[in-house]
Amino acid sequence: MFELHHLSAQDQWDWLHRGEISPVELVTHYLERIERLNPELGAFTTVTAEAALDRAAHLTDRVAPTAALWGLPIGDKDLNRRAGVRTTFGSRLFEHFVPDESDEIVDVLDAAGSISLGKTNAPEFGMPSYTESLVAPPARNPWNLGLGAGGSSGGAAVAVSAGLLPFAPGSDGGGSIRIPAAATGLVGLKPGRGVVPSGSGLTSLAGLVTIGPIARSVADAAMMLDAMIAGSEYPYSVRSPRPDDGPLLGAATRGEGRYQLAVMTTSPWDAAYDIRISPEARAALAFGLAELSALGHGIEEIALEPDDSYGPNFRTIWQAGAAGLPAEGNQLDLLEPLTRWLVERGRELSARELAASLTALTAYERSIIRQFRAFDAVVTPALAMTPRPVGWYSRDDAELNFAQQVQYTPFTSFANVTGLPAITLPVANTDEGIPMGIQLVGRPGGEATLLAIGAQLERRIGWQRRHPPGW
Repeated sequence: MFELHHLSAQDQWDWLHRGEISPVELVTHYLERIERLNPELGAFTTVTAEAALDRAAHLTDRVAPTAALWGLPIGDKDLNRRAGVRTTFGSRLFEHFVPDESDEIVDVLDAAGSISLGKTNAPEFGMPSYTESLVAPPARNPWNLGLGAGGSSGGAAVAVSAGLLPFAPGSDGGGSIRIPAAATGLVGLKPGRGVVPSGSGLTSLAGLVTIGPIARSVADAAMMLDAMIAGSEYPYSVRSPRPDDGPLLGAATRGEGRYQLAVMTTSPWDAAYDIRISPEARAALAFGLAELSALGHGIEEIALEPDDSYGPNFRTIWQAGAAGLPAEGNQLDLLEPLTRWLVERGRELSARELAASLTALTAYERSIIRQFRAFDAVVTPALAMTPRPVGWYSRDDAELNFAQQVQYTPFTSFANVTGLPAITLPVANTDEGIPMGIQLVGRPGGEATLLAIGAQLERRIGWQRRHPPGW
């Protein structure tokens, strides 16, 4: 039986503009699904049904119907403040916090005409790559409720995968868009540093954290990314593609071009941890490469130049980033063990150590761009393993927990360090029906190329027509 969530985000936008459905009808449909399915999925930590219906009823008075996302439901990641709405940051420290002001990305998406249905689940301060906090139930993978959804945008990915939202914004400091998208069978796009003005990465330590979309299709991801880029002005933002190329949705729709690609199974973490790629991840990579070759793309195998500096320096930056979290004295007892470890180690660092790591990662960025310069994109596994079971990560041993995260996601964080755009594509399912993907890392300003390649693969594979149970 047909239901509204079966439509793509673009089709829903078209139906709204043709008057075949109203914003209230669309919002009501999704709120009913959230009420029924969210208790077992853990996608939302807070649902703002009354506010969403009020905005939907009066949207025409507030936002012009020509707005890029007019009438489309989304969710705010629970790391982003929305004035008047409980925002926990995934932590017991903020379990009852209600901010007076909204973050810029929230205002940008509001101005684009979207309708927030609430806050999507996120781990404590977005530090882990899984979404299992002490302030909310875990975000469970819709394809198998015993598996986690990844993180830190795990709630957003669960909502989109399970048909509780058409698409959703996420943030990515080490893979936090791409990891949950890959785990739940979605497209996850981390734009390059400086591309999205309201989440450019330029204001985060080492330029790691950027904002981007999670969607079921490449075109829907491009649709949201265009709205994110166009919605605010920032003097250092980098428009991609070139201004005369038009919006990114055009590149995702046309899906044109033949490109020179590299494939890489080495990772920057190889010298620091025992990185093993599972048979399922290798099979997904092989399938994706076969499809890319059939499309006429050139493919060359490469390996990263040996460099044992990456792991220690990334750890230093991750710890330094946690050092400023607002927890002092007895408040530290409310933090989860991993977060507390990061905070305490970060506060032990000297300015000299931080400066040295920042300098080393800048040199690493230049090295990667040099190594990749002959290629339009570099293909890697999205994840090294199948999605991890809920409760798999150590709760007591923070060092082990960090190692587990690296071993699951060794291919994502270097795109944040280098500021390069990267996209994960859900090319395959395991024999048990669990999604597995590949990642493409592009050149600086190469979002349009990634979207074009993704569109070509999507037309061949049709992953947007795959859905988990309960769809």
